[in-house]
This record gives sequence, structure tokens and C-alpha cells, in this order.
Amino acid sequence: MRGGKTGITIQSKQGWYGACVRPSRIDPKCQGAVRRTMKVLVAVKRAIDPNVKVRVKADGSDVELGGVKMALNPFCEIAVEEAIRLKEKGVASEVVVVSVGTSAAQEQLRTALALGADRALLVETNAVLEPLSVAKYLSKVIDQEKPQLILFGKQAIDQENNQVGQMVAQLIGSGQATYASAINQVDGQWVVEREVDSGSQVLALAMPAVVTCDLRLNQPRYASLPNIMKAKKKPLEIIAADTLGASVKEHARLLGVVPPAVRKAGINVGSVAELVDKLKNVAGVI
Repeated sequence: MRGGKTGITIQSKQGWYGACVRPSRIDPKCQGAVRRTMKVLVAVKRAIDPNVKVRVKADGSDVELGGVKMALNPFCEIAVEEAIRLKEKGVASEVVVVSVGTSAAQEQLRTALALGADRALLVETNAVLEPLSVAKYLSKVIDQEKPQLILFGKQAIDQENNQVGQMVAQLIGSGQATYASAINQVDGQWVVEREVDSGSQVLALAMPAVVTCDLRLNQPRYASLPNIMKAKKKPLEIIAADTLGASVKEHARLLGVVPPAVRKAGINVGSVAELVDKLKNVAGVI
């Protein structure tokens, strides 16, 4: 451990990283850090409600979406919550949510507005987009909005690609931190704690920065009825995707979807000897 501009610097197997993460562990030298107001942009996605059983189309071409309840992707909801908390702390002055997709995504944008976002943008397109195309559209929006922080859920629960946030960071030339479990602003930088296999890393990122949010970052709030009503009057701008000037093309195509194999029913056993016999002669694992 050694001193650094951000307060404490921790050495991990991956190198040296500036610290000053959670309020309980902030170095005294960082307590006086000046926090300026800023814009936070949160990218959100419309996905199948996590409580709904996913079904495959009869022809196996894709997942069945007709008549299926849709929701705000849970990881995106965590990102929205974190942006709202930054505003409540006085760090952020505005929270903008953006989605790329069909007009139906307005429902999820209204949900984000009800949670506390200030305004919403929908990049409208009926095309089936791969992650790189989504990232290109979002990078164009970021060029226009000029936020100091761009938040993503770490992945979407439908395809679990975990790619768009990283691609956006590359396209706009910003620093990035993935799997964030804590986000703080210290001395004009974003200080992000992220989870890794060996424990955690702490990264200091210049502004603007891209951060993808993990489950441990926060517990999203529920939208109150008054806020749901207020969300209906908040601005939601629709942008035609083809007006952004993004060059998109297909690099990969979905060939089909196969449902998981049906699990066999278990077998009740009456003794340890019978269990061993079943494991040996039926399951063949010993």
C-alpha cells in the first residue's frame, strides 16, 4: 500500500490502483474533494421479464416474444438506480436514459423516468441489431449529449453478450470499468471498485468514463405511484436511428434457438446403501 493522488493506492496482482472507494474507507485527504455537477447517461434495454418462463418459437428461429411480458433489464435497473443516487448526493445534475430499439421500448424508458431519471431518448429502429450496431448508435448519442459518466448494466438477461458497454468505451475513446460494485467521484475522477476472480480492483477513471454495473452495486428502489404519474409528463425524445449517421452492418446472424433438455425426475432412496447403488448402477458416476 502507498500514497497517491487519489488517496490510497492498493497493489493487486494486476498492478497499482488508486483507492478512496466507500465513504467508510475514504482517505482523509480525499474528504475535501470538490464535486462538480454533471450529466449521467444510462443505457437501458427492454428484455423479457425475469419472472416469465422463456419459450422458444415452434420453428426454433428465436425466442417467443409475442404476448410475453417485458420489463427493464434488471442490470440496467441497477445502473439507473446508481445514477439517481449520484444525483441525490449532488454529484450529478441530470440523469438521462437512452435505449435503442422499437417504439415498444418507450414503456421501459417510462419506467426509468418513474424511478427518477429526468428525461429519456429512444433511438428507434425495427432492425434486429447486434451489439456493435447498438454501440455505434449509442456512441452517436453520447457525442451529442456529452455526459461525464455513461452507465450500463453489466449485461442483458436475454442474450447475455456483455459487450455493448465495452464497445462504446472503445468507440468514444474513454476509460472503462466493468462489474462495478462501488462508484465514487474523487478529485475530478471516477473511482470504481470492481469485482474480479481474485477479489476486487479499484480503478481511477478520467471523465468521461464508461462503467458497467454489477448486482452488488445497489438495491434498486420501487417506483411510487405519484412518480409513475409524473413520468408520463417527463420528456421522451424519439430519434430515428438512420438520422444519427452511424455505419452499421450485419456481422453475425442468429441461426436458431434450442430449448434446454428436459431434466429427468429424481429418485427417492431409503438408505445410504441404496443411494450408493443408484449412483453406481443407474447414474454411473461412481
